[in-house]
Amino acid sequence: MAVQSWSDLLKASTKTALIHDGKRKIHYLFTDGKEMAEEYDLTTDELIVRKWRSKSTLKGQGPWEIEVGEPVPSTVACLESDVIKENCSNPVFMRKDTKTSFLWRVRNLPYPKEVYNISVEPDQRCCIIRTNNKKYYKKFNAPDLDRSQLPLDSSALNFTHANNTLIVSYKKPKEILTIEHELLQEMKKLKGTNEGDVDCKTQ
Repeated sequence: MAVQSWSDLLKASTKTALIHDGKRKIHYLFTDGKEMAEEYDLTTDELIVRKWRSKSTLKGQGPWEIEVGEPVPSTVACLESDVIKENCSNPVFMRKDTKTSFLWRVRNLPYPKEVYNISVEPDQRCCIIRTNNKKYYKKFNAPDLDRSQLPLDSSALNFTHANNTLIVSYKKPKEILTIEHELLQEMKKLKGTNEGDVDCKTQ
């Protein structure tokens, strides 16, 4: 029922489509006032960006919170001083999915693969990255699973390390794949163009 509930919320939301710069951009407005914005590659249909925004307590719009995609660029700040530049070597955590897996990347982690321990914590509904040398610790969740109230499965988790980047993957369960496929078909019905956008509320 929970999976169907999230699917129903998506279908009932007011959607705005815009095609620009090789991307299909979709804006969702939910009945509770929350907004979700997504960007998809027009060629591969892969999700590039997903971000959320809620109404603030002052009746205005709050800041966008990135769920999938590159974090807010800070390279300009990094070039402004040697002190800030030093911080650019700090680990950078981001999520970038494929069609079949949730994918998290942590850049600037130079340690070999055997140093990392990645675990699933079902009670806390999260995954945890630990290092044997105590140099890095990160707790994160998969909001897609939370929204659909699906359990975390340790057998779906895997990781690799290359080029100073730790890559953690979690195989998407069939329920998520079904929702994403249905949503993709709905998106392709929206007639967004480069010249403007089109509002379309799915019945």
